[in-house]
Parts: sequence; structure tokens; C-alpha cells
Amino acid sequence: MKTLIVIPALNPPLDLIQYIEKLRQSGLEDILIVDDGSRSECGYIFEQLRDKQGCQILTHAKNLGKGRALKNAFNYFLTMPNVEEYNGIVTADSDGQHRVEDVLSMVETISNYPDSLILGCRDFDSENVPPKSKFGNKLTKLVFKLLYGRKITDTQTGLRGFPKAILHEMLEISGERFEYETKMLIHTFDNSIPIKEIRIETIYFDGNAETHFNPIKDSLRIYKVIFASFFKYLLSSLSSFLVDIGLFQLFLWLSLSVGIHRGALLILLSTILARIISSYFNFTINKNFVFDGEKRIYKTIVKYYSLAAFQMLLSAAMVTVVWNMFSGSETAIKIVVDTILFLASYQVQRRWVFREKELPC
Repeated sequence: MKTLIVIPALNPPLDLIQYIEKLRQSGLEDILIVDDGSRSECGYIFEQLRDKQGCQILTHAKNLGKGRALKNAFNYFLTMPNVEEYNGIVTADSDGQHRVEDVLSMVETISNYPDSLILGCRDFDSENVPPKSKFGNKLTKLVFKLLYGRKITDTQTGLRGFPKAILHEMLEISGERFEYETKMLIHTFDNSIPIKEIRIETIYFDGNAETHFNPIKDSLRIYKVIFASFFKYLLSSLSSFLVDIGLFQLFLWLSLSVGIHRGALLILLSTILARIISSYFNFTINKNFVFDGEKRIYKTIVKYYSLAAFQMLLSAAMVTVVWNMFSGSETAIKIVVDTILFLASYQVQRRWVFREKELPC
């Protein structure tokens, strides 16, 4: 089976011609270049790539962004009349920072992992990595781990492998610029698409001066994508938390006013009554506004309330244990306990309650 090599290019260096020649000499003759609105003076580079190197050229009349360039390439691939002869796509950057040997490794991996997104991952502990690249990638890696519970070695790699089986899904992901590659990772998490990482050599030229990545604008787009779901979850949880704490305090006051004594039973009853009301409020908001996942109401609500019941009992148990050990305000203790449980609940709701597909075994 053949593999299509896709290279998005914006004002590429002249070295791209030599790089393409090396790819072809290694046996990779099916190459698609996406000219993403390059300057007119770069036209001769694309002409040589087409006329002398036999590359297919897709041209954008204006710069539309890397995300759009990739999606147009995916669409081109899927509509090729001989697409059945191909096993997928490998994308590489136009600055020559991906070795030919690493591109070949990605091509081989597609055949061995036909249902996985394949990432060519750099080693950011290498001495030749520019400080801004090292810091940015390590920070994004940490945020992914905290918010999505997944460890990705290189979140911004441009060397990626896309088996034919997953390309239709890649076209459904929104995003036009660098944030598209981040949304792609989140989509694989949410839809149980396996990820295979391949170690590649870390190469930077002139401190990564050739990159078109804007450290401010593009970073804001990326982190907006990463935090979007969590911020909505945070607002949903905060509003539900206020409802829950308010009702918990109200039921405590009402119970004490009619002569019920303080203790474990009162904490448990107040927790249950408050959580019944606040959990339905939270479920409605999360299902409709926070998570774009499972839409079948009965299946979703069973999973949600299973989690809510467990979390409620765990909250009551932890508050009781802490109160018996230190005494003090039950409400203050509950605030601390529920803050910890809230972070754990985000992962469970995202990965189990509101997802469309089951996690793989």
C-alpha cells in the first residue's frame, strides 16, 4: 500500500526542493504540497516542485491557516479516484526539520497501526531545543495531563500519521489554524482513538526562526481550546456548588431548629437532600452546555447519577471522618472535601459519563 506525504507550506525556504528530492529518492513519490497563500516570489519553488519533482500542488489564494491546509489535503486524499491503493497520510513541516528517516518510520507505522493517530515526538530535554519551545511544549504537556488525564510527549508535533480509517473523523474537527492540531488530540481522547508515539530526532534551525507559529496569538488560540471545556465545567460546578452548599446549610439549620442533634446522621441526611437537588441542576447544565458527548438521556443519566451517588457518599464519609478528628464547622470541611472531589469528577464525567464511545479494553 502507498502513503501520501502532505506538506503544508507558507513562504517555504528554497531548501524545500532539496528536501522533497530526498523524500523521492527514499521511495516516497506520492507527495502533496499545500501552498497556503505564499508570497508571489515563492511561486518558482512550487513550480519546480510540480514540474521537476512531480508533486501535486494545492493552492490557497490567501493564507487560510494550517488547520484548513490539512483538512483540504485530507479531503483531496479521500476523493482521489485510486484512494483504495493508499493506507493513509503522513504530514510533515516544510522547513526540513523532519528527517527523511523519521518520515519513513511514520509510513511504516501506519501499516502496523491502521486505527491509530501516530505522533512523531521530539525529545524536549535535548540541548538544541530553543528555550521558548521547551517551555511551551512542557507546559502544554502538563496541562493535557491535568485536564485530560493523558500523557502526550509532543503536543505540537507536525509529523503525524493518519491511517485512512480515521481521516473522515479528522474532517469533522473544527479549527482553521494551529489550534486545529490541538483539537485533533482532544478529539482522539474523547472518541477513544488510540495514539501511537514514535520517537524522532529533534532538529531546530536558527532557534526555530522559520516557524510561522505566532507565540502570542496562536498560543492563545491553543490554550483557549485546551481550557474551553474545563472553564465551562468550572462555571457549571461553581453554580452547582453554591446551590449544594446553600441547601446543605439550610437543611442543617432547619434540622437543628427542630431539635435534631449534630453528628454523622445529620451530616448524611443534609448531604443527601442537598445533593439530590443540586445534582439535577448540574446534570442539566453539563449535558447541554459543557460536554459534547453522549446524547442518549437514559444511558447518560444512569451513569451521571451513579457517579453522583458515589461522590455524595464519599463526600459525607470524608466530611464525617475529618469532623470527628478535628471538630469545627461541617460546612467549612465540606468545602475543602468537595473541591478535591470536583477535580476528580471532571475526569470521570469527560471520559465516561458524557462520551459517545466506550473506552477500549
